[in-house]
Amino acid sequence: MSVLIGGVITVFAQGKIDEERMSRDIEIAENVLQTLLRQEFGKRNFFPYEVNGTYLPGYGVTFRLPNDFNVPMGYMMDSEPLTINYSPSGTTSVYSVNGTGTMTVTSDEEQAPARDVAKLRSTKSKQKTSANTDSVRTAYNTKIIEAAKTFLADYGDLISQLSADERIVITNRGDGGQRLWYGMDNNAKRSLLSVDAAKGDVTQYKQGKLTRDQLLGKIKVVNTESVDELNPDLELLSSIFNRLYRPDLSKTYYSEGNIYYERLKDFGVIYYMNVVSSSRDGYGRFTIPTLKLDDIDQATRDKKVKELYPAFEKEVKENVLEYGRTLRSLNAEENLIFNVRVTQCAKCGIPSSLEYSVKNTVLNDYNTGKLTKEAALEKIAVKKGPNQ
Repeated sequence: MSVLIGGVITVFAQGKIDEERMSRDIEIAENVLQTLLRQEFGKRNFFPYEVNGTYLPGYGVTFRLPNDFNVPMGYMMDSEPLTINYSPSGTTSVYSVNGTGTMTVTSDEEQAPARDVAKLRSTKSKQKTSANTDSVRTAYNTKIIEAAKTFLADYGDLISQLSADERIVITNRGDGGQRLWYGMDNNAKRSLLSVDAAKGDVTQYKQGKLTRDQLLGKIKVVNTESVDELNPDLELLSSIFNRLYRPDLSKTYYSEGNIYYERLKDFGVIYYMNVVSSSRDGYGRFTIPTLKLDDIDQATRDKKVKELYPAFEKEVKENVLEYGRTLRSLNAEENLIFNVRVTQCAKCGIPSSLEYSVKNTVLNDYNTGKLTKEAALEKIAVKKGPNQ
């Protein structure tokens, strides 16, 4: 388990955050959540999860499940992978291994040629996998959600220093612009799972001001998966941002690689971009192409990077609004999200990542003149990652 206290420790109404105490509270909460997950899946001994919690001042605590969760999913739901062993004589033994690690010989087919048995079993296995994948994933996610809700209701108050408007989040989503998880099956759909509650709601429940059902009704749950269909408007927005943040056009940071996106069913779309500020030669000197600066030292480079940050944060927000309004394939209540991994700059005090999120209704209202630019910009939420 690992605990990260992100950003600068700030002062809230209840006083200055005690960093050591926060780390202790998160470590205990990690252990509790992992235990609840193990109990939910009926795994008393081995459990393939390590839950990691991070605190971000002004936002709250996020508990992240492992990034490659498609691998343990089959194990957790007691799937029985098929193993076929071939002997020199051509006989075939077929084994299955269940979730407890017990191996069972299911058949010893000495009469059929090995290649026929393999083909038959492979076909049956594929058909079974295709038929069961959705139901297994649904059952799996349901167990995660139930464990997360129990954790929030019964143990959310363990993180004692959170302010009422800070949140406690359990998610399978990466931190700071990482994409959604991919499993070993390249054809599997990517999932987004998130369960969160405001600390204030948890406190009111503990004080008897909310019933359990009322608290559970306030818990936000996102349980969705990627959509593989091509949307020209989403591709176009990716292309626009790719062009905006090339070194010859950007005036601040520039994009490293392409800007890609993930379309999520009934949720919206998430764009991912990594931005850098400079390149370094073999002699430790730097070039900042957007400022047309060459052959500068580390201190000058860091100073310029820090100076550029406020303008970068502001212009991305404006671009999300200005070009996001061109989207046509999102439903009114779906979200447009930009995850940005910010250029490295040690001890510069700038965030390591930024997340911009806005409802499509805001974009539509701005596009039709129902909202002014200033009013629409106010409705774009910006979440900053830990300071560098």
